[in-house]
This record gives sequence, C-alpha cells and structure tokens, in this order.
Amino acid sequence: MTTLDQSLRAGIEALTRAGIGSPRLTAETLLMFVLGCDRSHLFAHPERVLTEDEASQFDAALAQRVRCVPTQYITGHQEFWGMDLLVSPAVLIPRPETEHLVEAVLHLARAFRSQCCLSPSFAPPGVPSPRIVDVGTGSGCIALALAKELPHAEIHAVDTSPAALDVAHSNATRLGLQERVRFEESDLLGAFSHDTARFDFVVSNPPYVSEADKATLQSEVRDFEPHAALFAGPTGLDVIQRLIPQAQRALKCGGWLLMEIGRGQEQTVDSLLIDWKNRTFIKDLQGIPRVVQAQRP
Repeated sequence: MTTLDQSLRAGIEALTRAGIGSPRLTAETLLMFVLGCDRSHLFAHPERVLTEDEASQFDAALAQRVRCVPTQYITGHQEFWGMDLLVSPAVLIPRPETEHLVEAVLHLARAFRSQCCLSPSFAPPGVPSPRIVDVGTGSGCIALALAKELPHAEIHAVDTSPAALDVAHSNATRLGLQERVRFEESDLLGAFSHDTARFDFVVSNPPYVSEADKATLQSEVRDFEPHAALFAGPTGLDVIQRLIPQAQRALKCGGWLLMEIGRGQEQTVDSLLIDWKNRTFIKDLQGIPRVVQAQRP
C-alpha cells in the first residue's frame, strides 16, 4: 500500500527521469484526476492510502505521460477562457495564445453592437445580431468563448472532422451553450459558398505549421495532436491562402476576418491581405505577431 504523498513523490521522480517538463505539476494533475480531488486535498491528506485501483490508475496515467502523451489527452480536459473543455486526440489542445484571438473578436464585436444597440443588454427589434463563423472549430473553444461573452450573436462553427464536431457538440452541451452555436461539417467555408455576404466576422485558428518544421515540434505535439489541425503544406500557409478569398466572399461589406498565425508569417499574410482595409497584427505575450485582423473593403 502506498500513501498519497508516496505516490506523488514516485510520480515526480518517474517524470523527472523521463525528461517530462514540470514534473511536480504534472504528477499533481494526474493524481488529482485519478482521485477526483483538488490540489488542496493533496496537501491536506498526504497520509491517505490509495486503493489498489487508484494506484493502478495513477501508474497507468504516468506511463502514458512518460511516453509523451499530452496530459490533457490523459485527463480529457483543458481549461480555456474560464471554461472546462473536453478534449481528445481528435482535436487540437486549446492554448492560451488563442485567447488573444477571442479578445480581438470581442473588441470588434462589442464595437459593432454598440453601433446597433442603446445598451449592451438591449436589442431593438429589427437590429441584426453580429453573425460570426468559427472556421476549423476543433474542440469548439473559440465559438463557445464567443457564445459565452456575446449573448446576442449568431454563431456558426465548422470543421472537416466529424470526430472533432462530436467533441465540440459535447462541450457546448456541458456548458449549456448548445442552443447558441450551430455546428456543421464543412471544408473551410464551403458550406456557405452559395450564401455570400452573410457574416460580420470570420474567425479561425487554422493549421499554420510548415511540414518542414515538423521535426522541431515537441513530441507531445508532433506525435499526438491531429496532423490536419497543425500542418498546412510546405510553407504552413496552404489553408490561410484558401481561407482569405473564401472569407472575402462570405463577409458582408465592412466585415472582419480574424486569424491566428504562426511565427514569421506576418509579412506574407499581410501581402495576401493587401486588398483589405485596416490590417492589424496583434502580438502575444512573447511579442510574436499572433493574430491578424483585416476588414473587407
């Protein structure tokens, strides 16, 4: 029999030997997952004896993490925008950098609404709500964050992967937002190709990693996250190059395209948007241009 403290120490040691980053935090997260408890319980009850089943589950979780399986895929959860989201290997793990994209959309969407409404909580009859589409929704993190913050918006979310859409649907239901977001299988904006000038905002965290950079990625990312959600051809721009003209057709005059982009892509993306107005690049906390926003003329 092993106590909680002994299990935690053994987990930290195993993860450290395997070269896994943040071994203490990871061991604590996996142990909390197995025991169904919070961090305060770990510290308050170090003498607690794990059952045989709990010890076995913890060992199995450690074994997966030692093989570089992401912690989020082991626990099935990831926090994003204050929401507890389900994740699986069918979807990209939501990252803090993508919250910059949500922030940028909210800034523009709230400005849009202030032009339409007397107050943020009042929608006069006949005034349309901002119409937003999240392209490549994955776990649904962007669409659901926007639904949470913009109760008057009409939000659509598309993805090519039925498995990803299943995860997004599950997250919407768990968060009570299933009536706020319309999910649909679509290759980029193909589902709306016959319905032009429909949206006020096209939002996307598209694949933008170059195939040539595959070897530089961490094993957790390269070997376990969905390839189609990460890589976009030899330059990493294949999807962005397809999305921009589709967004131009789908957006209303004066509508906005907002995308997350990769390191070093600022100049090329800017040239692809040369005919758009008010192009702006927003930097992340590391000073890397991470989000581009541009307005359809």
